[in-house]
Amino acid sequence: MAWNEPGGDNKDPWGNKNNQDGPPDLDEIVKKMQDKFKVILGGKKSGGSGSSGVDGGGGGSPMLFPLIIGIAIIIWLLSGIYIIAPAERGVELRFGEYSETTGPGPHWHLPYPISTVEKINVDELREASHKATMLTKDENLLQIELAVQYQVNSAENYLFNVRDREKTLREASESALREVVGSKKLDDILSVSGGREVLVLETEKKIQVILDRYNTGFLVRKVNMKSTQPPQEVQAAFEDAIKAREDEDRYKKQAEAYERDIIPKAEGDAQRLIEEAEAYKQQKIAKATGESSRFQQTLAEYVKAPEITRKRLYIETMEEVLSNSTKVMVKINNGNNIMYLPLDRIVQQSRSSQNTGTSSGFMPEHSSLDSSTESRRLDSVREREGR
Repeated sequence: MAWNEPGGDNKDPWGNKNNQDGPPDLDEIVKKMQDKFKVILGGKKSGGSGSSGVDGGGGGSPMLFPLIIGIAIIIWLLSGIYIIAPAERGVELRFGEYSETTGPGPHWHLPYPISTVEKINVDELREASHKATMLTKDENLLQIELAVQYQVNSAENYLFNVRDREKTLREASESALREVVGSKKLDDILSVSGGREVLVLETEKKIQVILDRYNTGFLVRKVNMKSTQPPQEVQAAFEDAIKAREDEDRYKKQAEAYERDIIPKAEGDAQRLIEEAEAYKQQKIAKATGESSRFQQTLAEYVKAPEITRKRLYIETMEEVLSNSTKVMVKINNGNNIMYLPLDRIVQQSRSSQNTGTSSGFMPEHSSLDSSTESRRLDSVREREGR
C-alpha cells in the first residue's frame, strides 16, 4: 500500500509526520546543509524557526577557516616536489607549454594545474622491427626484415615533435633501407665477405640522419638484419647461388692457406741455396787464392834451387797420391817382378792387432819383410826414380 493512500501509516519518506502538504521544500533541505557546513567552519546557523540568530550549538573558532586554508596551500605547494631517477629525464610543462628538462635527483615545480612533469626513460633500449620487399640495383626482389634498437636522447623532442613515434621510426627505417638496397646489386648484398655488414652500417647511418632531420629525439644504437631472402618463387635458385658463393669463398681460403704455407718454404729453400752458392764461391776463391800464393812461393824457391825443389815436389806428390791409395804396385828396375802391397789389408790387420793385443796376422804372399825393411826399400825406390 502506498504511503499516502487512505488507511496507510502515512509515513513521509522525507521525514514529515504530516504528509498533507506533500514533499518537503528543497530550499529548506539546502538551507539545512549550509547551516551544517557553517557550524563546521566556525560560523553560525542562518536564522529560522527555533534559531533566532543564536549559535547553532557547535560553534567553532573564527581562526579555524584560515588555518585550514593555509594547511591546504602548504600541502598544495609540497605536492610540487618530484624525484627523477638516474635513468630518467623530467620535462616540465607550464600551462601545457614546455618549460625545461630536469636531470636525476629531487626537484620542485609549481603544482598542478599550473605545472606538470612528464618522466621519460632515456636509458631504456627500445626495439622496432620492420619487414618489406625491396628492389636491388640489378632489379632483383629481396625480402628484408630489419630490427632497429634505439634510445631517447632528447626528452623534449621525443614528447613534442613526434605524434606517432613507432610509425615514424618504421617509416624512417624503411626509407633508409630502400635507399641503401636500391644502390647495391644482389651479389654485393648477399656476399659472405662483408656484404651484409656494409648494408647494415650504411642503413644505420641513414636512419640516424633522417631521425635527426625531423628532431625525433631518437638515438639509433644498433641495426640488426634478421633475414635476407628472395621471394618464395625463386627460393631454390637463390639457395643454389648462395651455396656456390660459399664454395667459392671456401676454395679461395684454402688456396690462400696453401699459398701462405708453400711460399715461405720456397723462399727458405731459395735463401738456403743462395747461401750455399755464396759459401761455395767464397771457398773456391779462397782455395784458388791460396794455391796461387803457394805457387808463387814455390816458384821463388825453384828459381833459387831448382833440383832440390823438383825433388821435394816429387816426394810431396807421391805422398799425396799414396796416402789416398789402398794398393801399391812397385816396379823393380833390375827384374821383371812387380811387388804388390795390399795397404788396406795391412792397415786393417794392424788395427785388429791393436784391438786384440795379438801379433799374428796376414802377411802378403810376395813379401815376408817386416815393416821397417819395407819402408827402407820404398825409400830406395823413390831415390832411384828421382835420379
